[in-house]
Amino acid sequence: MNRFKTSKFKNTTPKIPKKDCWIGGVRAGSNNVQGNLIKSSCNFVAFNPEHGGGGMVGLASHEAAADGKWPVTYMSCHADQVTDLDFSSFDNELLATCSADETVKLWRVCGLEEQVAEPEVTLSPGDGRLELVVFHPSAGGLLAVSSSRAVQIWDITRDSALAVLEQHPDHLQSFSWKQDGSLLATSCKDKKLRIFDPRAQLTTVQSVSGLGSNRDSRVLWVRDDCFLSTGFNQVRQQEVRLWDSRKLSSSLSSVSLATSTGILMPLFDQDSGLLVVAGKGDSVIDCYEVSSVEPFLPQVSHCLTEASNRSVALVPKLALDVGSCEVMRVLQLTENFIVPISYNVPRKASQDFHADLYPDTMGQTAAMTAGEWWGGENKQVEKVSLHPDKRPKSSTKTASRQPAPPLAEQKSKEKSVSSSELSSGSSSMAQSRSPSSTSGLSSGCLPSPSSTASSRQLQGMLGPSSKFRHIQGNVQHRDTHITNLRGINLTTPGECDGFCSSSRHVAVPLAIAGGQIAVFEPSQPGKLPDTALPTIQNSVSVADFCWDPFNPHRLAVAGDDAKIRMWLVPEGGLTETLTEPECVLQGHTEKIYSIKFHPQASGLLASSSYDLTVRLWDLESEKEVKKLKGHEDQIFGMAWSPDGKLLATVCKDGKVRVYDPRKSDQPIQEGPGPEGHRGARIVWVLEGKYILVSGFDSRSERQLYLISAEAVCAGPVGNVSADVSPSTLIPFYDPDTSVVFLTGKGDTRVFSYDIVPEEPYFLECSSFNSSEPHKGFSFLPKTLCDVRDVEVARALRLSKTTIEPVAFRVPRVRKEFFQDDVFPETAVWWETSLSAASWLSGSNSQHRKISLQPKDMTPVSEAPKEAPVRKYLPSSVYLEEKTDEQKKDELLSAMVAKLGNLDENPLPQESFQGVDEDEWDD
Repeated sequence: MNRFKTSKFKNTTPKIPKKDCWIGGVRAGSNNVQGNLIKSSCNFVAFNPEHGGGGMVGLASHEAAADGKWPVTYMSCHADQVTDLDFSSFDNELLATCSADETVKLWRVCGLEEQVAEPEVTLSPGDGRLELVVFHPSAGGLLAVSSSRAVQIWDITRDSALAVLEQHPDHLQSFSWKQDGSLLATSCKDKKLRIFDPRAQLTTVQSVSGLGSNRDSRVLWVRDDCFLSTGFNQVRQQEVRLWDSRKLSSSLSSVSLATSTGILMPLFDQDSGLLVVAGKGDSVIDCYEVSSVEPFLPQVSHCLTEASNRSVALVPKLALDVGSCEVMRVLQLTENFIVPISYNVPRKASQDFHADLYPDTMGQTAAMTAGEWWGGENKQVEKVSLHPDKRPKSSTKTASRQPAPPLAEQKSKEKSVSSSELSSGSSSMAQSRSPSSTSGLSSGCLPSPSSTASSRQLQGMLGPSSKFRHIQGNVQHRDTHITNLRGINLTTPGECDGFCSSSRHVAVPLAIAGGQIAVFEPSQPGKLPDTALPTIQNSVSVADFCWDPFNPHRLAVAGDDAKIRMWLVPEGGLTETLTEPECVLQGHTEKIYSIKFHPQASGLLASSSYDLTVRLWDLESEKEVKKLKGHEDQIFGMAWSPDGKLLATVCKDGKVRVYDPRKSDQPIQEGPGPEGHRGARIVWVLEGKYILVSGFDSRSERQLYLISAEAVCAGPVGNVSADVSPSTLIPFYDPDTSVVFLTGKGDTRVFSYDIVPEEPYFLECSSFNSSEPHKGFSFLPKTLCDVRDVEVARALRLSKTTIEPVAFRVPRVRKEFFQDDVFPETAVWWETSLSAASWLSGSNSQHRKISLQPKDMTPVSEAPKEAPVRKYLPSSVYLEEKTDEQKKDELLSAMVAKLGNLDENPLPQESFQGVDEDEWDD
């Protein structure tokens, strides 16, 4: 008899609201990722937007503002593409994101008025690009994160993973937790479905060849021991299959959909048993009911949408309108909108609560902690009623929870547990927090600027924060580009930056015999003629080149013949080909690696060579004045200290050396540097107290190392991983902001970090991403920045055919004021009173400093304080109910006011010209 039992959800009908009820202006991203592009909690909607280089997350509210529009805001989350996001089931404000930058971050989202400053937790699984992140369905503070091959289980209060499941033989495409959190199912490109029991063993418990194609598939656990898979069958049709984990040899049922390339995205509502399936790029959303008897997957509805799907998400049950018999709400992410689609069961209007449609649902209090789950406990999340009178007060707000201790305390407690205990799943594991805590994080929202005490407390918990974390890089308008470049040399040595710029000129090596160099004027943008341009004919291939900081027209060029040639470019640029250099410096016995001008003394140049020496040259006398020794292998890079007293080098033998050239030709300090031998760069930071080295580790991963200048022998005090790429990161350090920008030749990304003298040493800021690889990146003098637009750095980007200015700005609200906190006095580095001879004799000097503040701007530190203003009115203002008498009084007052203004604003007909009385016909 049960076979023919009628379902109460069989007539569930999807309703697409009018367009004015859609969340607009979202500009959804078209990133091809395995994870979700949209997720919802009871309070907020998070989605993956198009802009921001992929590292941004958009946020919207379920409630409209006072003007009837849905506010949307954006926050910078990662240095690279956000690949997946997930809200905690036990905390409406806790959002987890994972990224191609190989990190997982947890954010406290409290509202749209203020941007989230910093993540509350950052996890580094260290397994390459991360693809998926999913919270555990019953344990608080526990999540699973996957890379391309493996899944890791993390307790967010620990510094390492609880478990790393065995790697899949091919690309891991999807995974899903069972409702009780005991098992985990995965789908793989090898067409197999696998089931894991992470606490019992790290290897597969069961597996089956259950996919008809190796194209993108998804897996989703539904009821009890059943899960479903979505993918494509052998004839390329979209397909949904239902599986019983107890009998995994064959599927219980399957449904074939349209022949489409759209990847199916399944959503399942536990209470109603309704399954929503939408294909990426399709304009249809299908709904099925997962039944325990045949037919296992009867179709309920077929919804045609106005726009194609980018992604879909389910709104939590506690946020539904039970009064209108809404049993499910789907958020459809399109290119420009988020469309809420409501699924309602048609019932006659009634004031009664339809209990048959709304069984008790999962509450928002975790059943156990991560430590309890890992120790072997299995508890179900307590269920709550959806009856309006019985619903928990916190159901549509943040779930009630007790404040957790600071993460530092939690982590220190967890470190007492040995790694052997973790791997064995011992039940004696120390609990990470009290059972009443649902997230393991501090419960408060990010404080307002006026909350100084709470701000200091939060700062102590999260660590230092950079004011440059949201720095934005933007390519300037095409009118400022130099275009139609031809014949650029793309094979300059690794020690060369590829091209360089002064305040007046840009030098670009050409792939023409004779080591020719083109010189362009950034002040004269536009399309270059097709005819040949005048060049500098260096006569031999260019090894390295740089502009004299004290003479923007003097270019030093090192050649393959071990000679350095000095060239003078006329004011206004080249009008004819230069063939005779100003002077030639000769002394090295082998090819030169790189050359660097002294930052304080004019006419003093340093060069490094394959002969393993560093030589100093006096340009006035045109002679070698010092020869530094002590290197045992190729010299990758060198840099002068800011005061010009010391010279640091990084070498292929894995060592960093510091020289005092005026006292000794041997290094005064020597210590470990990068482990890899593929290339490195070096620069002095933090007023010369530290040395920053970019290089490779033993696994060829690009790394940044920070070394104390007073204790080079002790090795790096801190380091951070960038990514895996063959090109050496070239650093540019801004001493005014302490921000370092790094990129490599052939990269599409520019990293940025705020360097601080205490842990964590590297504060990651937003990165700049270009649409195509650049062949070089050269930063311009600080005085060329537009401080009115809060532009803290400006660079030139060299591509195959163009030179494009790139402005790096810090987003600020009160731009009418001079932002003196990000624009301190800057050094006049282009002036000097010290000659090379004076420096060699022991004299020192410091650059004077000037302010970048325009005369007509007031510093923001002296600006009048603004009273905080709510951006949006609270819902109580426009949802407040009024009595009939109040409405009548307001209407009468409005009519009286209208009549009272007739004298000031006469009716239009009163100004019309009439006729005399005697002109009327009797």
